Amino acid sequence: MSTETLEFQAEARQLLQLMVHSIYSNKDIFLRELISNASDALDKRRLVGLTDDGLKADDLHIAIEVDKEARTLTVRDNGIGMSRDDVVGLIGTIAKSGTAETLRRLRESEESAELIGQFGVGFYSVFMVADRVVLLTRKAGEETGVRWESDGDGTYTIETVEDAPEGTSVTLHLRPADEEDALHDYAADWKIREIVKRYSDFISFPIRMGDDTLNSMKALWARPRSDVEDEEYREFYRHVSHDWSEPLEIIQMRAEGTFEYEALLFIPARAPHDLFQRDARHGIQLYVKRVFIMDDSRELLPGHLRFVKGVVDAADLSLNISREILQQDRHIQLIRRRLAKKVLSTIKDLMRNDTDKYRTFWREFGSVVKEGLLDGNEDHKAILDIASFASSAGDEPTTLADYVARMKDGQDKIYFMTGESRAQVENSPHLEAFRAKEYEVLLLTDPVDEIWVESVREYDGHEFRSVARGAVDLPAEAELSEEESGAYAPLLAWLDETLDGVKSVRLTTRLTSSPACLVSDADGLTPALERMYRAMGQEVPPVKRILELNPEHPLVSGLRSAHEQRAADPEAAPELTETAELLYGTALLAEGGDLADPARFAKLLADRLARTV
Repeated sequence: MSTETLEFQAEARQLLQLMVHSIYSNKDIFLRELISNASDALDKRRLVGLTDDGLKADDLHIAIEVDKEARTLTVRDNGIGMSRDDVVGLIGTIAKSGTAETLRRLRESEESAELIGQFGVGFYSVFMVADRVVLLTRKAGEETGVRWESDGDGTYTIETVEDAPEGTSVTLHLRPADEEDALHDYAADWKIREIVKRYSDFISFPIRMGDDTLNSMKALWARPRSDVEDEEYREFYRHVSHDWSEPLEIIQMRAEGTFEYEALLFIPARAPHDLFQRDARHGIQLYVKRVFIMDDSRELLPGHLRFVKGVVDAADLSLNISREILQQDRHIQLIRRRLAKKVLSTIKDLMRNDTDKYRTFWREFGSVVKEGLLDGNEDHKAILDIASFASSAGDEPTTLADYVARMKDGQDKIYFMTGESRAQVENSPHLEAFRAKEYEVLLLTDPVDEIWVESVREYDGHEFRSVARGAVDLPAEAELSEEESGAYAPLLAWLDETLDGVKSVRLTTRLTSSPACLVSDADGLTPALERMYRAMGQEVPPVKRILELNPEHPLVSGLRSAHEQRAADPEAAPELTETAELLYGTALLAEGGDLADPARFAKLLADRLARTV
């Protein structure tokens, strides 16, 4: 038996200090790392056993033993084991890569290079909870084993052992229990069970403590859907979502090739109460080789799909040294794109094949999905394909494809109007001419609608056009005659000069029953969008709108007559200015604006009504 006392590499000693003091944010991680190492060793033993009957082993498993009196915790496996050279190479150095440059990157939380998943790095985490660690191992097929021991102070001993069992055991001599934090007593059975359930429940080998198996080993995402009962999916959904209702849809997918991963996703049937809260927990659970890594991995799905619950299990990922933070690499982006594409295509299938489920989904999550139209991602077309909108054509929402199919001959635009509620939009004077000529208008009432219509210009070659902006452009729309326009020119000029709140005044064919309406410039802000920006703390200069008059309305024609009388006799029509103010105020209210002086408007209206009683 030969015993040596060796020193850790200089960088390894520094890494030990980082492990204990700063790298891991949660001490519970140490047990996850030991179990992960043990699982890798069992995988290797199973693999070599396929080609070498002499190395085949029965009952591959991980055993955990706790001695409360001695305050020791042992994690044992009957896996491939390690030789003396393996132990020195994997533990005495920083996973075979102990350069000062590597340590610098670790300290700055940059790329982890090839470290993550190597035995050495994860193994160092044990010194967060132990003041002495003993490792006993024998490589399968070899006659002698190795005993390694260290208190983490910079040196370790290593000796040859004749009677070591095949596999590896790691015994931690735990630090004294923290009296102020009983939740982190790692000599307590309940604590070990809790950690295993949280981080290692789906490891494919049994994890035993005494006669009990601590993990379920039921990684549903790794099993064919035909082999899984519906109740198993429902139970797993409750586990990952904390939602006791049934999921609306289940999505299972597998990617193979140069980069492999499996995913099991669920679309909920109802929106959680915190869906729009900034600090809400959203995201997918991330596993690497069935080892739990992160509970709230927002990087794996875009924000407009944040309601999706489930699991992604990758064969490998670029993680930081503690496995707790995803690095932004092409694999992450690849998973993100593929998952988003799969979710959106699943929703499209619902729209085609299960109308009730689709309507439930869109009612609960449609406003969130439309957030994906606000940025320059590649999902715009897919989102527009599955979107539904209220319509002037009926009570049921319509898709854009159905709207386009119903477009009238000569119509080349998709007409819409935004507002705070369907009732407000439906009663808007802007819709009068469109309703009279039976042109369908989309009624957009979600707050997000005010924003995405600014950036999304067309669908399937048809331009989106607001009915409340710019001049009306209905096909075959009759134009005002020059004679009629000339007759109203003096009144329009006077109103333009008299009313401070308007940009200009003009006649329109947009109206059929209302006397006037306010419209924005083709590129101007709507009242709702203006209020939204102010609510977000952004200063927006007051936006003046265009006042459009209906020359066929008695009030407007009477206003013209009164103005002509005043032109002939300055003492005539003394209330003309007040009438103009009332006309402008009613138009402002009808388009969702706010009166600058509500009290004055109410007094003018009351005085005018009093004369009619």
